[in-house]
Amino acid sequence: MVLLAHGGMIPQYHPAPGEKEISPRRKGVKQGALLLLLGAVLVPALGVLYGWTGVELFGFFCALAAVIFFIGGPLRMLYAGLFEEGAQTYQFVRPPSYASPAIPPQSARLSALPPAAANSAGSWRQRPQTAEFAQPQSVTDNTTRLLDKQKTESE
Repeated sequence: MVLLAHGGMIPQYHPAPGEKEISPRRKGVKQGALLLLLGAVLVPALGVLYGWTGVELFGFFCALAAVIFFIGGPLRMLYAGLFEEGAQTYQFVRPPSYASPAIPPQSARLSALPPAAANSAGSWRQRPQTAEFAQPQSVTDNTTRLLDKQKTESE
């Protein structure tokens, strides 16, 4: 179906020249992943600082960073995946080196069958009868005769 729609060629989709921009959806997912990974580094570092120094400010920032990074990162990825625009669809670009063959219109094609043969069915004759050959015996005939002999001997 795809081949017929594109003139017998497998479609090759290419981006338009000069368009190498990342889609907003991909940017959002990258931002969310970066937040999550940054939280995996920053939260333990703030926790260690709080443990060494005992300053309440480090404890507050550790809790705040955990909420922002570990909840905000996945939420940012979810929002990007659901609501932001994805990548553009590319248009089919026909390579210039191939010219598709011209398909004749339906009226030009009369029949899908080949032309009639020169020798038509008028010269056909019936096969000769070969019934004079003897029919082969059944495989069970010999066994049946043996059983008949045993019956007559036992009676």
